[in-house]
Amino acid sequence: MRSTLPLNTNSHLETPATDLSFVFPCLNEEATLGTCIQQVRESLAPSGIAYEIIVADNGSTDRSREIALSMGCRVVPVAVRGYGAALRAGIEASQAEYVMFADSDSTYLYADAAPLYQAAKEGNADMAIASRMIGRIEPGAMPPLHRWVGTPVLTTLINWLFHGKLSDCNSGFRCIRKSAFVNWQIRSNGMEFASELLIKALKAGARSVEIPSGLRKGPEGRVAHLRTWRDGMRHLLFIFSEKPRLFELSGFVTVLLTTLLQVTAFCTGPVNIAGMFHIFDLHSEALLLLAGIIGAQSYLFSCMLYLQSSDRPLGITRKLIHLDEGVLFFSLLATLCACAVLIGYIGVKWSLSGFVNLNLARDLLFWFHPLAISISFCAGLLGLHVLKKAQK
Repeated sequence: MRSTLPLNTNSHLETPATDLSFVFPCLNEEATLGTCIQQVRESLAPSGIAYEIIVADNGSTDRSREIALSMGCRVVPVAVRGYGAALRAGIEASQAEYVMFADSDSTYLYADAAPLYQAAKEGNADMAIASRMIGRIEPGAMPPLHRWVGTPVLTTLINWLFHGKLSDCNSGFRCIRKSAFVNWQIRSNGMEFASELLIKALKAGARSVEIPSGLRKGPEGRVAHLRTWRDGMRHLLFIFSEKPRLFELSGFVTVLLTTLLQVTAFCTGPVNIAGMFHIFDLHSEALLLLAGIIGAQSYLFSCMLYLQSSDRPLGITRKLIHLDEGVLFFSLLATLCACAVLIGYIGVKWSLSGFVNLNLARDLLFWFHPLAISISFCAGLLGLHVLKKAQK
């Protein structure tokens, strides 16, 4: 077994080869960092693993850096703030085959470091995860909202969209193969790093394993870096950004289906079903119009996502993304002209009625449907092509 000696990060001396680098992301963790380092050592030392401990310091203003150096750790300063930024820097600084990481707040079961490494090695896995959800979570260690809603919902969503079999997508205690991490090209700087790592691994067909672990209650008075709603939304946004096909198909089908039903409603008028309820009346048409606009926005959202996604869009989507600028110009012009014609039609009808109440609701709902969808598409495509130009 070998652990590292204190190193000056400005030194050009080469670090001897290691089997495992353990990375702690750190921002003012002087109260817990020493305990975490010691517990990791107690787990790895008897196993014969050649390891080092790296502390990715994210701008600490307390004694975290001094504690890490005094305990023989390598300190990597990270200027860019964020959980993901700190971990990426720490992982990139490693020369080991495997890199393990966990929070430095004394909440994870660091005694599981050796079993987690062995699970990765024996399973020839690209990622091993210490799952809290199939382990023991101490009372008060995880807020109920995180335990029963946040983590289960995000885990289920990732499993469904990316064909995973995970139990804990938010575990911050993992062991990854360094070469696989490089291939995944992780870019997140925030808490969504955890989701990106899993999703990129699943999309790459990487082999992953889990071991049961757990979670302890953090020290009294410690302010967690995690912000529930902001970071939860960041996870959700990243998950969606990696699955444009979900919005492409649902949006496209919604637009087609609502348009077909709108035409049917206009042709048939209100329909009585079994003498119990009516459909295709004004309220149905108004809801179809709303659903059609939502479908168009969902489809255009997928077009935006495809600008930075490696996934391949449908043929029609690909044509819209690469639409000729001349065609785009005349599409915008035609839509504006259609709006002007409809406004003129309403004005004429209103004047002929002596500027009193009009009875055009059914006709207008029918014509508003394709016009509203056309406006949504034109505005969305305009924004899409502006973004394309900005990326060049």
